[in-house]
Amino acid sequence: MHIARTPAPLSGATPEAIRLFDAATEAFALYRGDPVGLLDQAIAIAPRFAMARLFKGWLFALTTEPEAAEAARGILADAIALPLGTREAGHAEALSHVLAGNWSAGGLALERHSMLFPLDLPALQAGHLIDFYRANARALRDRIARALPHWQGVPGRSLLLGMHAFGLEETGDHTHAEAVGREAVETDPRDCWAHHAVAHVMEMQGRPADGLAWMAAREPHWADEDNFFRVHNWWHRALCHIELGDTAAAIALYDGPVRGARSPIAVDLVDASALLWRLDLSGVDVGDRWDELSAAWDAQADGRVYAFNDWHAAMAHLGAGRLDEMARLLAAARKAEGSEAARWMRETGVPLMEGFAAFRRGDHATAVERLLGARHISNVFGGSHAQRDVIDWTLTEAAIRGGLSEVAEGLAQERIALRPHSPVNRRFLERARAR
Repeated sequence: MHIARTPAPLSGATPEAIRLFDAATEAFALYRGDPVGLLDQAIAIAPRFAMARLFKGWLFALTTEPEAAEAARGILADAIALPLGTREAGHAEALSHVLAGNWSAGGLALERHSMLFPLDLPALQAGHLIDFYRANARALRDRIARALPHWQGVPGRSLLLGMHAFGLEETGDHTHAEAVGREAVETDPRDCWAHHAVAHVMEMQGRPADGLAWMAAREPHWADEDNFFRVHNWWHRALCHIELGDTAAAIALYDGPVRGARSPIAVDLVDASALLWRLDLSGVDVGDRWDELSAAWDAQADGRVYAFNDWHAAMAHLGAGRLDEMARLLAAARKAEGSEAARWMRETGVPLMEGFAAFRRGDHATAVERLLGARHISNVFGGSHAQRDVIDWTLTEAAIRGGLSEVAEGLAQERIALRPHSPVNRRFLERARAR
């Protein structure tokens, strides 16, 4: 499949370098293969190909990892030293905002850019991921909705449908989201982002059996070793097992495809922390698994780059009993300043970490006090509804264990209102009333 490019010229490019750039665009859009390697080849052929460098900068910046962010700053500096056209300048502006920790400014810059260049797929996808990282559901949906009419009859349109499906799901339009996501994967079965959008619908609607069937039927399309997103999709499958009470299957997935390869990538570590914390809450003896995971977080959590990651690192440190490391992370987060990401860290990341720490040490009243205020992070930062649910899960568990019966029942009723058939939510309500 040939991905559409905008008609705007690409400064410093050659035909062969553009071919490699297009291949990298497709690889990134499908979360498969090696887009960085393809861009390195393009740069080697055309050293003054500014857009190839900017695209590579995005690939590093969007990992939300400290070392990769530093590398992205160097890549951006090399790119802006070259002649830039209007398209390249738009990317450079947005990328500079993100690397300064101002994610919303970067997202807004790409919104304006995509109105000028609606066929610029790397810009749309980078913007979509920025919207995801800052949990801006409306932008997740509308950024893609604005561009879709320009993609009628254009190769690669189904990839936008997959992104649009996720935006629809995050804004609560579940029926539409599922239909659009299914259309996307029927058009291109390799689209693991569209596949995961449908999995999110099933999670939000409390349909774990449907979710397992969906994951199993499509596993050949999303579980390949070259699929960057495979761990997250395994995480979705594990959530279905937990919902159905099959924690043995979930821990087997943790030991296998989720953590068996010991991935050092932050997005994979987030899934591992979130899964292990849920299993721990469910009464599963997770043994020494926290120790390995906590150590793996040391290179990725610094209390400055992205609070969502650091909060998940805190889960692992708490589980492993590495309280000195937890204290170091909290101290760095409390001192963060000078950017939007620093504000996220101080205003929400710190209370989340404090709340989870209080829960872990058995101070359930403090955990409830911290998490009640910190849980409303949607449209501020922090992934998807499904990922953020671990906050409310921990909060409800803290209220039950702390004997705060009225709070516990109220929180359980909240959950049931959203997913009335959820076995997990039903158990919460039964336990809250029993108290």
